[in-house]
Amino acid sequence: MAVPNSKKKENQQSSIPVPSQIIDSISQSSLESLPRSPKRKLSFFSKLGCLLKNPRFSIFLVFVLVFIWMLNVWFAFDPTMRLPWNTCAVFQEEEPMVGVISSSQLSINENVISSSQLSINENVTEHKENGEFWKQPNGFGYRPCLDFSESYRRESGEIVKEREKYLMVVVTGGLNQQRNQIVDAVVIARILGASLVVPVLQVNVIWGDESEFSDIFDLDHFKSVLANDVRIVSSLPSTHLMMHVEGEGTPRHLSVQWIRSSYRSRLRSDGILLLRSFDSRLSKDLPPDLQKLRCKVAFHALRFAPHISEIGDKLTDRMRSKGPYLALHLRMEKDVWVRTGCLPGLGKEYDEIIRNERKSNPILLSSRSKMTYQERKLSGLCPLNALEVARLLKALGASNSTRIFFAGGTPLGGKEALLPLTMAFPHFYTKEDLAFPGELEAFAKKPSLMAAIDCIISENSDVFMASHGGNMGHVIQGQRAYGGHKKTIIPNKRHMLRYFMNHSLPEAEFNKIVLKLHQGSFGQPELRMSKSGRAVTKYPVPECMCNDTGTNTSI
Repeated sequence: MAVPNSKKKENQQSSIPVPSQIIDSISQSSLESLPRSPKRKLSFFSKLGCLLKNPRFSIFLVFVLVFIWMLNVWFAFDPTMRLPWNTCAVFQEEEPMVGVISSSQLSINENVISSSQLSINENVTEHKENGEFWKQPNGFGYRPCLDFSESYRRESGEIVKEREKYLMVVVTGGLNQQRNQIVDAVVIARILGASLVVPVLQVNVIWGDESEFSDIFDLDHFKSVLANDVRIVSSLPSTHLMMHVEGEGTPRHLSVQWIRSSYRSRLRSDGILLLRSFDSRLSKDLPPDLQKLRCKVAFHALRFAPHISEIGDKLTDRMRSKGPYLALHLRMEKDVWVRTGCLPGLGKEYDEIIRNERKSNPILLSSRSKMTYQERKLSGLCPLNALEVARLLKALGASNSTRIFFAGGTPLGGKEALLPLTMAFPHFYTKEDLAFPGELEAFAKKPSLMAAIDCIISENSDVFMASHGGNMGHVIQGQRAYGGHKKTIIPNKRHMLRYFMNHSLPEAEFNKIVLKLHQGSFGQPELRMSKSGRAVTKYPVPECMCNDTGTNTSI
C-alpha cells in the first residue's frame, strides 16, 4: 500500500541522528513539559533540526568538542616523550641517537628485517604486562655480610701505619675495566703491606679520555672507607724516586704466594713498585678476607664523584617519573663486532665492513679465530642484535608500553640498527633524551663520565639486561646482586638462538620455550663457587653475602 507523502516526511524527520551532547544540553524539566502527542514530538525534533542549522550553535558545538579534545591530550601528555620535531635544536649540537623514525630510516635491507620478522607477538596477557615482567627474584634473605676475621683486623693495625713501601698502579681500558683493576690494586697493596698511591688512569686509545681518578670517583670517600684496610696516599713522597716497572711479563691468575715471593723483596730494597698491564691477572680465588676486601672496594669505596652522582640521580628520577623501567646495555658497536668475530646482520654492506676490518687487523679478534661466524653464533659468543633483543623481551613478558633506557655506545648502522627494537618498544630513551638542554655539556667530551652516568641509571633500574656481558654488564650485575638481587636478565644465548633461527616455529610456542629457558636467569642468588673463574664482584654469594640473620653485617 502506498504511503502518504506526509507520512514519509514524518518518518524522515524522526530518523535524524541527534548528537548526545545536544540532548544532554536540554534540561529535564523542558523534556517533561513537552506533551506526549506524536505531533508534539515531531515539533521538538523540527526545532532541534533548526537549532543544528543555526551557525552560532554549530560554532559553539565545535568549540566545545575541540576543548574536550585538548583536555584529553593535556592529561595524556608525557613530559619525557620526544616530540615529532626537535624543539631543542637550537641548544643541541648533536642529534639524539634514538629519535623520530623517518621514511629514510625505514629503508633497511629487506632481506635482513622482513615484515614478517617485525610482527612480534603482541598477545601478552594483562597479568604479564602489569606485573610479571617487573616481578623481582627471590633473594632468599641474602644480604651484605663483610665480617672480617680476627687475624685480618689484627694485621690491619700495622698495615695502615706503613710509611716505607709504596705501590703505584696504572690502570687501562674503559671505565668498568678500570674499576676492576682498581679493586685488584687495593687487594695487592694489602697483600704486600704497602701504601697505595691513588691509581693512575691511562688515556684510553679508543675513548681519548684524559680524566683522572678524582674526576670520576669520590677520592675522599675512597680513602675514608678503606682507612682500616690499606693506607692510600694521593702522591709519592719525594724520598721515593726510583722504581721497578712490573706487569708485562707476569703470568695470569696470580696467587697470594706468588705476589709475596716476587714483589716483597723489591719493595724492601727500593721502597716502591709500579704495576701496569695487570688486568685480570690476580686470581679470582683468594682467601675469604681478601674476597671480602674486593667487595668492600667495589660496592662501598668506589663511589662516583658528587657531580656525576647528582646528574645520574636526576636522570634516574626522570626515567622513573612514569613508573618502572628497563635498562638495556647493548653491545652493537663496530669494535665489538670486529673483536667477537660476529656479523651485525644489517646486510651485505655492513658485513663486508666488518670482514675487511678484521682482515686488516687480525689481532683485534679476541679469541677462537678458527671458528666460523655460524659456530660462534650458535655457541652464544655473539652479541644479540636489535631484533633478537626485541623478541626476547616480548617472550619474557615485556609489553610495548615498557619504558626502556639505552646504555651503551652508538651501534654500527646508527638508528637504523635499532629500528626493530624502537618499533616494538617506542618508549625508548638515552641519557641525551632525558637531559635538559646544556645539562650534559660538561660531560660530553668525557666518555668515562658519560659511561658513569649510564652506570648509575642502569644500576637504579627495575630490570637490567646486557646483550653480551662485558665489563659494564658484569659490574652492574654484581652491584644489583649485592643490593638485594634486583632483577637482572641474563640471556641464555647458547640454548635459545636455535629457536630464533627456526622461522617455522609459531610465535606463541617460541615465547613459551624462551620463557622456560630463562626461569633461572633473572638474577637469583647464585654461588660463585659453582663455576670456576668467577669474580666475587659479579657473584658476591657466599663470600660477601649471607642469609644467616645472626651474622655480623658491619664493614
